[in-house]
Amino acid sequence: MATDTNGTAVAAKLRPLADRLVVKPATREETTKSGIVLPDTAKEKPQRGTVLAVGEGRRDEDGDRIPMDVQAGDAVLFAKYAGTEFKLEDEDLLILSEKDVLAVVTD
Repeated sequence: MATDTNGTAVAAKLRPLADRLVVKPATREETTKSGIVLPDTAKEKPQRGTVLAVGEGRRDEDGDRIPMDVQAGDAVLFAKYAGTEFKLEDEDLLILSEKDVLAVVTD
């Protein structure tokens, strides 16, 4: 889980609403397999990350909550340009809608 300099969980400072989740994207590759250092413009945007926090789920037509399929701690694959990127406590994070999650990665 992402932590700030005081050791407090960054995810504890965020409570996503509805069917949104906070994801810490995987780190981008800094070098190629042959050792060439990649500039920021050439780095692939990550499509994998770890879920830090989840909302309560969206509501159906009757007003009942639909439970989330994704839980905090899950490794997920998401659409390449999905979500909103932001920084909190020097951590790069992403807020996604659950529909942008393509799969949960199991080991």
